[in-house]
Amino acid sequence: MEVREVCAHLKTDVENGLTEKEAAFRLERDGPNAFTPPKQTAWWILYLREMTGGFALLLWFASIASFIAFGLNHEQQDMYLGIVLVLTVVLTGTFSYYQAASSSKVFKSFKNMTPPQTTVIREGKKRFIPADQVVVGDLLVVKSGDRVPADIRIVKAESMKVDNSSLTGESDPLSRNPDVGHQSALEARNLAFFSTNCVDGSGVGIAVATGDRTVMGDIARLVSGIKNDKTPIAKEIDRFVKIITVIAVGSGVIFFGISMGFGSTFFEAFIFMIGITVGNVPEGLLPALTVALTLTAKRMASKNCLVKHLEAVETLGSTSTICTDKTGTLTQNRMTVEHCWLGYGINRVSHDRAEVEQQMQPRLANNWAAYKRCAILCSRSEFSDDNPDIMKRVCNGDASETAILRFMESVAGPVMDYRSRYPKVAEKPFSSTYKYQYSIHRNAPGIDGSVDINANAVPFPDDSAHTGAEGKAHFFLVMKGAPERIIKLCGQRLDSEGHTVPITSDFIDTEFEETYRELGSMGERVLALCDHEFTQFPANHTFNVEEGEEFELGGFRFLGLVAMIDPPRPTVPDAVAKCRSAGIKVIMVTGDHPITAQAIAKSVGIFSNSHRNSTSITAPTIDRVVRNTRSIVVPGDELTTLSDPELREILGGFGEIVFARTSPQQKLRIVENCQALNQIVAVTGDGVNDSPALKKADIGIAMGITGSEVSKQAADMILLDDNFATIVVGVEEGRRIFDNMKKTVSYIIAGSVTTLFPFLIYVIFGFPQPIGTITVLLICLGTDMVPAVALAYEKAEADIMSLPPRNPKTERLVTGQLLMRAYFLVGAICTAAGFFGYFVALNYEGLKPKMLYGLRQDWEDKNKNISIYGPNDDWYNGPPTKQCNKECRDKLLIIAQSSYFMAVVVAQWMDVIVNKTRRTSIFKHGMGNWVLNWSIVFETALAILFCYTPGVNTVLRTAPVIGQVWVAGLPFFVYILVFEELRKWIVRKYPKSFLGIELLS
Repeated sequence: MEVREVCAHLKTDVENGLTEKEAAFRLERDGPNAFTPPKQTAWWILYLREMTGGFALLLWFASIASFIAFGLNHEQQDMYLGIVLVLTVVLTGTFSYYQAASSSKVFKSFKNMTPPQTTVIREGKKRFIPADQVVVGDLLVVKSGDRVPADIRIVKAESMKVDNSSLTGESDPLSRNPDVGHQSALEARNLAFFSTNCVDGSGVGIAVATGDRTVMGDIARLVSGIKNDKTPIAKEIDRFVKIITVIAVGSGVIFFGISMGFGSTFFEAFIFMIGITVGNVPEGLLPALTVALTLTAKRMASKNCLVKHLEAVETLGSTSTICTDKTGTLTQNRMTVEHCWLGYGINRVSHDRAEVEQQMQPRLANNWAAYKRCAILCSRSEFSDDNPDIMKRVCNGDASETAILRFMESVAGPVMDYRSRYPKVAEKPFSSTYKYQYSIHRNAPGIDGSVDINANAVPFPDDSAHTGAEGKAHFFLVMKGAPERIIKLCGQRLDSEGHTVPITSDFIDTEFEETYRELGSMGERVLALCDHEFTQFPANHTFNVEEGEEFELGGFRFLGLVAMIDPPRPTVPDAVAKCRSAGIKVIMVTGDHPITAQAIAKSVGIFSNSHRNSTSITAPTIDRVVRNTRSIVVPGDELTTLSDPELREILGGFGEIVFARTSPQQKLRIVENCQALNQIVAVTGDGVNDSPALKKADIGIAMGITGSEVSKQAADMILLDDNFATIVVGVEEGRRIFDNMKKTVSYIIAGSVTTLFPFLIYVIFGFPQPIGTITVLLICLGTDMVPAVALAYEKAEADIMSLPPRNPKTERLVTGQLLMRAYFLVGAICTAAGFFGYFVALNYEGLKPKMLYGLRQDWEDKNKNISIYGPNDDWYNGPPTKQCNKECRDKLLIIAQSSYFMAVVVAQWMDVIVNKTRRTSIFKHGMGNWVLNWSIVFETALAILFCYTPGVNTVLRTAPVIGQVWVAGLPFFVYILVFEELRKWIVRKYPKSFLGIELLS
């Protein structure tokens, strides 16, 4: 739209702007130039959600049931259990809330993007006003260093450049001018957008959108309006809660009926039902998983991967698709000179001076000297420090000039010293209109018609070598710019001997064009260099290029091409290869040109050797394309023409995909369609433009160094080194923690089984109660806790990154196989160990196992004595003669329950050891997890403390156990090892068989 049309549409004036009255009216009508904050959920509601969600709800149920039991039978142990469960929920819920609180800050960072003050022209006068008072139609003045306060249509510009990285993620400065250009808003050069920065020059523009109506406002609405689905691990925990609830309530009801059938009163059966229900709840699982996730998050932070949300740790391990940005993630975000062409063969160059000089000497010595002179002088970039490492020096200037500056400093010596020999007297900055820049320099004193570097003479053409009374040219011009533009301004070039010769059409059509295409196909940014000597101007001449050139733009001398690329990070190709072997699809989603994106995709391994570059992806061709090719580049404008089903067909049909020139909405759409294919999607990004996709993805990954504050707050995870390879480390850690969480679940459920089965034996066979409520707590929240957490430190199994991503629908945290193994195999063996210790202890005290059957009612009758064997009785032939009253029985029960507890602890040694792996033999995997090794020692020390320490054992109703009890658990220790090694061997040997699948827990 022309400027006059904009003014007419917005009813403003291109010279005077709005009147104060009209501005006030529009401010009242449209509201301030700020984002409307979304509705916030009160902190206490968020806190309650942590207290009542998922597993916490089951623990609340168990605690309430315990208090009900206490109210019915007045057993203090039930009250203790209820209190401990409440404390467990409160502590873990508080911890989880603290971790999640940071995610509520996403929208706040958008407020920081509005500049506090800005310059506006109203009624023909410049005014300095708060930026939130800018209205549509205001005439705004923007200069270098300013942040653009609204979306504006440029009406005047003086060498104006903007940095759109906060919007597009790409950091190259972009020229702005009033000319009508591209129809796409993001491509138009006559628009500057809210929150972008003016990095050079100045301009005047009309505000065409403010606040929520700006392009950035659209992104803000996208971010605030996106509702995150639950993470995969949250869904798994919810599912596990449902399973355990069904098991707990179902078994409670079943055994309530069984208890009634065995003659119990309703009251006794109800108390028993509560005991069975609570016994099915693995009380220690919630804190164990929370601590395990926290420890893994800390471990990942030490590897430059900062996790903001604990559940994101596992989500990354489940990732099946990674949508990654290019700049700064796959690449180093550092433009580097890659190739030089001096007219005679492309030279791949390094930053080693001796190596480059050897490439150019002696054949192209003169050509190289002129080339260097132009590259050094035709530049506005300078070093801001003197770091000995040239590549680490801070530079001011755009990315291309910075790359050339560093290259020349490396291969030609001190650039600033050389520039001081040839003072700049005039320059014309780069503009996208004419696509070149030049500078005019004064010749060095005493140098006769020649300018050089490193003592290589580079004469100008013979017919223009001298001028004036002094017999030399006083000024020369150096220029660089778009190759197709520069070549048209040149009439001469240097031949292979360094002599100036005319340019021929054959040279342009063959050598120049072919070289330009070849460098462009590598995804490199290509610039051309040329120079010219002025013979017509005296030594005291003053140039004023702003008012127009005083010389003809043409007849210059072509020097060659310089090609630059933002090089891939050296660790990325290997990381991409690891993703391939792990079954993870890597998709590049970038705002870069398709050719550049394609070249980077090749260099990092996202694209294999053969691929298809998409120029037209339409419905009739999709089937054929998907069927015949693996790779595709989809530009953003073609993505717009695709329906969602067509896009999903591309996403599902191609193994290698690059999306180029994408907008924020398109990135979000790509993520949504990947998720529609049941993919677990991770998205990387650094700019504000990435935040909607980061928020929507299953796991958003922001860049810690180059990332905007908005992207960091929208993300679930932050890469502190901006390195794609760190993501792969995170994937391995995520897979590792999921494996380890399964091991923790298996271990804790098996421990819970040892607290459940005794209740069944108590009712069905009438044994004196083998385990008390306090003992339940000692196992579930005492001795089992530290080993369960220590499993989080277990190293990954060797094959973890060669397995495909976890299918959330079939590979669950808790499977039927895992429950079968935990309940009826390992759990049953550990329970048997406990009962063996229980029988050994009671046998030692005078009660043979056969005497225990049906003894429950007499045992609990306060008025009855029972007969037990004394030390002088004939155990084999005679009847028991020692009478044991209620006090005696209480002491025996404490000893028996303590023995049960200690035997279970011994069996659990091997339970935790075999849980170190799911597939690999423990003899191959080893015992390198010293945290777990010491946890076994700690578990044992804790059990000894509970049972052998005077005072402690009185409070906990425990007692020292005899040595035979310790030995009683050892056979079961061996049984678990043998069974588990056999199970794992079958899983490894026959992984696809029915038995192999069923035994993989």
